[in-house]
Amino acid sequence: MFKKDILKNLKSGIVVFLVALPLCLGIALASGMPAASGVLSGVIAGVFVTLLSNSTLSVSGPAAGLTSIVVASLASLGDIQTFAAAVIFAGVLQLIFGFLKFGSIVTFIPDAVIKGMLAGIGIILIIKQLPHLVGYDKDPEGDEEFFQSDGYNSFSEIFNMFSYVKEGALIIGLLSLILVFFGASKFYKNLNGLKNIPIQLIVVVLGLLLCFIFNNSSASNFQIEASHRVNLPEFLNIGDFIASFTIPSFTKINTGAFWIVVATVSLVASIESLLSLSAVDSIDPQGRTSSTNQELLAQGIGNILCGLIGALPVTSVIVRSAANVNAGGTTKLSAIVHALLLLLSLLFLSSKLNLIPNACLAAILIYTGYKLASPRLIKEIYKQGVAFFFPFLATVIVMLLTDLLKGVFAGIIISYLVEYFVYSKNKLVIEQKDGKKIIHLPAKETVFLYIKLKKQVRTKTEISIKYNDDAKYSNKLTQLVLKNGNS
Repeated sequence: MFKKDILKNLKSGIVVFLVALPLCLGIALASGMPAASGVLSGVIAGVFVTLLSNSTLSVSGPAAGLTSIVVASLASLGDIQTFAAAVIFAGVLQLIFGFLKFGSIVTFIPDAVIKGMLAGIGIILIIKQLPHLVGYDKDPEGDEEFFQSDGYNSFSEIFNMFSYVKEGALIIGLLSLILVFFGASKFYKNLNGLKNIPIQLIVVVLGLLLCFIFNNSSASNFQIEASHRVNLPEFLNIGDFIASFTIPSFTKINTGAFWIVVATVSLVASIESLLSLSAVDSIDPQGRTSSTNQELLAQGIGNILCGLIGALPVTSVIVRSAANVNAGGTTKLSAIVHALLLLLSLLFLSSKLNLIPNACLAAILIYTGYKLASPRLIKEIYKQGVAFFFPFLATVIVMLLTDLLKGVFAGIIISYLVEYFVYSKNKLVIEQKDGKKIIHLPAKETVFLYIKLKKQVRTKTEISIKYNDDAKYSNKLTQLVLKNGNS
């Protein structure tokens, strides 16, 4: 069994690496930072944050949600060295947040909003990757903003891409997309020999093979140019690699602009990490609950280390974490393997990996997006009623038209309004049975129900919370309220 778990997590680590590589590079490019800084962030977060975090499945790295903040921070501070110093202090501030137990704020985020965030990220991922699937790479990988740096938005880019379709990339993209969905079928999983090979790895090998064939053919319109392939920096030796690190500069530590960047990076990175952690826990097949305050401490250490070498700030990220869950990851080994592969890719494999077409990686990311926003999931949310579906839908729509944080805040406001007008005046149904208090919930928790529940547990009576027939959710909420009710 132990060997089987190791093999399963090695496979998952490879899948997460293939998802993370284009995102690390694309986010660095979109942020105005060196490409290596994005990969270095993935390495640091994948090892140190993973080891320090209480989460088993969460994967951390550079986050698309911080892209616009990094761009604005570089403009405000003037150089990468000063920004690196600000990232160090942002990490220190996250440590303070963790020690002060600010992580509990995620308790008040409604379940409908978390589900909406997952679906919203999935839809954005699909929309953003479609142009890369056909060979149009004007907008960097990992960009989740509605308004793009190339002058288009998420939707207009899809129509615009038809004017720039590359035949070779289109063939690679479509074949990769078919193959990655085929890999999820029972037929593939029952194939002896192949079932132990991640389908994503086969997709990349196919992309490399077709790229070689197209680039050595006489048909120039099928060739995959360097601009449509992975673009890792190449280092001649370890010395060159170390020389690429950025030494932080503290010359502007006495300026207001410096501390505004520190506060902004720490707050946004902390919020995104907590949201991602909550989302990962919600899709964990084993139903585990991670410590939010320990996550803040882990992220703080990660960002201090990133700042020391001039890497991008990091957060827990849902796309890589979801890929980990979907690939069958069960332990922290998968996240560590993905980080080590990122490091090896920088040190020894750049020239080989730079032959991978963006189109085949786009297919892998589109599949990840589909798993996050599958029609079956949306149908299940709809069946839970308008009061649950409306905040979910609001979160998705605002995310699509703005960004992740605005979508989440919109969803929270809508959810609280629905809760206030629909459920807050409802009395909790309390049943006394065999000396045990059983509290029946009319809906999943928001701040109003949570406060009511905390009042109920300030007694010596043993309690149990029941939400419809959802035993997993009921047990999780019972433990949460008991843990915080007497604080």
